[in-house]
Amino acid sequence: MKRINCRKCEYYFVTWEAQRPHGCKAYGFKSPQIPSLVVFQSSGSDCTMFKEKSFAK
Repeated sequence: MKRINCRKCEYYFVTWEAQRPHGCKAYGFKSPQIPSLVVFQSSGSDCTMFKEKSFAK
């Protein structure tokens, strides 16, 4: 598994829910774990939806 930093992904978001603080807009779920770990554990494959955030200058 290659390490994917969800915090740098366009689809990652932080929720207000203490039990599920991490969210993924691409896959449409919230989780207590970083989304890339959930995707790997459930599918056995690395996340294919990662899209690095673009920061306007």
